[in-house]
Parts: sequence; C-alpha cells; structure tokens
Amino acid sequence: MSVSVLTTGGTIASLPSPDGDVRVAVHGADLVPGHAVQVHEVMLAHSFNLTRADVLRLARRTLAELEDPAVEGVVVTHGTDTMEETAYLLDLVLPPACTVVCTGAQRHASAQDADGPRNLADALRVAADPRTRGMGALITMGGQIHAARYATKAHTLALEAFASPGHGPVGLVQGTHVDVRRRPPARPDGFRLAELGDLEARVDIVPVYLDSDGVQIAACRAAGARGLVVQALGTGNPTPGVLREIETCLREGIAVLVTSRCAEGPATPVYGAGGGADLAKAGAVFAGSLNAPKARLLLMAALAAEPHPAKALDRLRPHLPSTCDHA
Repeated sequence: MSVSVLTTGGTIASLPSPDGDVRVAVHGADLVPGHAVQVHEVMLAHSFNLTRADVLRLARRTLAELEDPAVEGVVVTHGTDTMEETAYLLDLVLPPACTVVCTGAQRHASAQDADGPRNLADALRVAADPRTRGMGALITMGGQIHAARYATKAHTLALEAFASPGHGPVGLVQGTHVDVRRRPPARPDGFRLAELGDLEARVDIVPVYLDSDGVQIAACRAAGARGLVVQALGTGNPTPGVLREIETCLREGIAVLVTSRCAEGPATPVYGAGGGADLAKAGAVFAGSLNAPKARLLLMAALAAEPHPAKALDRLRPHLPSTCDHA
C-alpha cells in the first residue's frame, strides 16, 4: 500500500525571483525528496491563479489515483489562498472510504525556516494512517488536522494558517504520531464528478455591510448569475436594499444561499421586520456554518447536477451543517 502525492505549486513550491517577489519554481519531483512515494505534477501555479477548470482537473486526477487498489491515500500540495475551496470540492466528490490530505506552506522553499517540508511529512503520515479512512478531505498545516468542510485560512502569514471556527481541529500531528481526536460527522452522499461538468453555472458572492443598497446583487443578476451567496450580517440579516434585490432574484428563479460574515456561529433565520426571517420567507436557504466560498462551490455543484433552482437547493440541503453542528 502507498500514498500518492499530487503537486500543484503554491508557496511550498516557490522561490524568490531576481525581482524580489516569490514565484512558483519547484517541480513536483524535487518537492518530495527522501520520501518513497509516487509524485505527479498536475500543475505549477499559485493558487490565486487557479480556475474551476484547474480544480476539476485536479479532482479527476485525485479520483483516478484512488481507483488504484494499491493507493491508500492521496496528498495534494497546494497554495494556501484557495486551498480550503479545493479541499471542499474534493470532499464533495470523494467516495466514502477515501482520504485526501491537502497541505502547503506559508514560507517559500528556500527560507531557512521553511515550513513546507514538515507540513508535507505530516500530510504523508495523516494520509497513510488507517484511522483517517473515510474522513474525506483534510487540511494538514502547522501540526493541525482540519476537516475540509470546516477549515478556513485564518491568518495571512502564521504557520498555523488554518482554523475551523466553531469546531477546532480534528487531530494533531505530534512528531511522528498522528493523533485523531475526533471524527467529523459522516458525510452525506456526495456528487459524482461526471455530473458536475465544467461547473459552468455562474454563482456570485455578495457581502452585506452597513447601508448596503444591493447594487452588487443587481449587477450579478444582469451578468447572468444563476445562483447567489449572500454573506449577510449576524445570523443572516440583510439591509433593506439587499432584501429588495434578493426578493427580485428569487422571483426570477435565481437560487440564493445565505451565509454569515461572522467567523463563528451559524446563519439561521431569526429576525423579522426586514431581517433573515424575511429572506427565508422569500425562498432563500440558510447555509448554517458553511462559509461563503464553500457555499458558492456547493451551489455551483448542485446547479450542475440539478439545473432547476428548487431541485438544486433540495440537492444541496443534506450538505449544509445544522445549527447544532458545532464542537
């Protein structure tokens, strides 16, 4: 049995350039010296430059690796900027008993205190550990193991780059020992990668802030959005202008998911008189503790599998954390 490594670039594969910035430069074969694993370079890019097509290509390659009965787990090296989104998409399409571990670095490969080698060694241990089977996609950074459905990049530079607000890590890597402290709830039946196509449905994220007038929502509608993720206030409250625009979207058959801009706690309809309860009455669906970038991917996947907005919302509901889904 073995672990496969798929490399995509990111800071873990970056070096300073003569111009003084940091650029992706380390090929996959040179990223994993001293480890008896199969390494496949899928791409060589910063994660802020990745497209949906790139992430789907990575997902296809990941699933192809897992079809080999000799492969017990897959490690994906990735830039940290969009790692949480890639990991979450992988979590949505992974077969039930599989494990994929995403990792990266906060310091480039030639830094004296580079964290990439340690993170990669930790990820290989996590992917090979039989106790992680069936936990879906994981992120391992800074000695912590996070479930993809909860993890978010929480710091721009710190080595413990990721956090799971409201949940905490599911485990730790201490030296050579993998400590799985708890398992996330069982994942619902996922999406088949084949039914996602090119994830072509346009889904936009719109933030809500004091006195938002909804102009961004109107622009998204004019641009052909089929879905909308609203990063609302508090428990999921709009402003009056945002509420009016969302009601228009819903009347026109645009699916709407409501998240919260708060770092912890679920989006759930509580307040009337123009609050989140009015969004729910109009037909918006609340995403619980799922953050906006992940809610966008989930809605895109659901619209690919079920083009009718109502059916798409029904398809994604099992994947939404409940208001009680907290550690």
